[in-house]
Amino acid sequence: MKTLSEEMCGGIALANDETELQRTPLYPYYQENNVKLIDFGSWALPVQFTKLKEEHQAVREHAGIFDVSHMGEIKVSGDKATDWLNRLITNDVKNIDPDQAVYTLVTNETGGILDDIIIFKLSETDYLLTPNASNTKKIWQWLNEHKGAGIELTDLSKDTGLIAIQGPRAKDIVAEVFGKEVLDLENYHFRQNVSAEGLDNVLLSRTGYTGEDGFECYVKWDQTVTLWKKFLEAGAAYQLQECGLGARDTLRLEAGMPLYGQDLSERVTPLEAGLRFAVKWDKSEPFIGQKALEEQKETGTTYLLRGFEVQGRGIAREGYPVFNESDEEIGEVTSGTQSPTLGKSIGFMRIRKAGIKLGDTVRIQIRKNTVDARVTKKNFLKN
Repeated sequence: MKTLSEEMCGGIALANDETELQRTPLYPYYQENNVKLIDFGSWALPVQFTKLKEEHQAVREHAGIFDVSHMGEIKVSGDKATDWLNRLITNDVKNIDPDQAVYTLVTNETGGILDDIIIFKLSETDYLLTPNASNTKKIWQWLNEHKGAGIELTDLSKDTGLIAIQGPRAKDIVAEVFGKEVLDLENYHFRQNVSAEGLDNVLLSRTGYTGEDGFECYVKWDQTVTLWKKFLEAGAAYQLQECGLGARDTLRLEAGMPLYGQDLSERVTPLEAGLRFAVKWDKSEPFIGQKALEEQKETGTTYLLRGFEVQGRGIAREGYPVFNESDEEIGEVTSGTQSPTLGKSIGFMRIRKAGIKLGDTVRIQIRKNTVDARVTKKNFLKN
């Protein structure tokens, strides 16, 4: 799969009569409005509707709407679902109540990250898992390989659309559509069976991937276009803007949120990725990969995921090598972009941590040149 930065530099427009790509429920809307789509991981999706910077700033200052229906949705049910899930994830779903969500990782036996997901606790016996689009099949297979007695798994991905409303005015727009009671939702909490005219059984969560306040709406596939248009109508008074994958990528990177396939992979552990907060060590039974992670916690990690800010000209992209001041190669860039908010080139890099601390200078090779970059924490908005 091409990286997002590569797609943005040379996106492939889809002709109306050709596609073997997977389509979200908004595909007819895109055709009707002549929205340019690209092949993004076998999905036909828009990189941008207008200009990336405009969409990015709309989310930071007002509100943006995103089609993220390519994400997966898997339901887990059973009387023993809680204990069974806890053996497959790093976090602890016993610590959350129904109508509450939690960010967690799925790791393999060596502690490598199979995916990072959000789990919604629908009840004491029912959960909704949201794997990344590229990992839905892998996680579905992983769950089935470890399926316990009395556990029922249902793949709802092809029946579910997902719309995200993000930004300071997101709450006002969502309240216009679903009522002011949604304003009482706390972060990482959700409401089930929310309805409005032409909509029913919506799962509305206060979650997002931009670093701003926002909501994500899990809606029936054939009601997704209806909800999109309702949000656009309600959002006109709040300067809501349609946003594509480009702004989603720059927003999440500024907010310090990793992307699976670039910053996270099966060769990266939660400790190396700086995601220890999502690992609970004292559960009643160990999770898959816990032993390997405990050993790594004891011995220390060799690599770490760090942020960087380029001090000179150029944008450091995924795969560019990173060197220390002695010109030794110590890692590579995993994500990089020009930050619309900060006006500088930023990103994440996976580097050997020996001798490198926050504030130090490293050098990144950008094509034929090398430029200085300052090592930072990953949340650039707080930096």
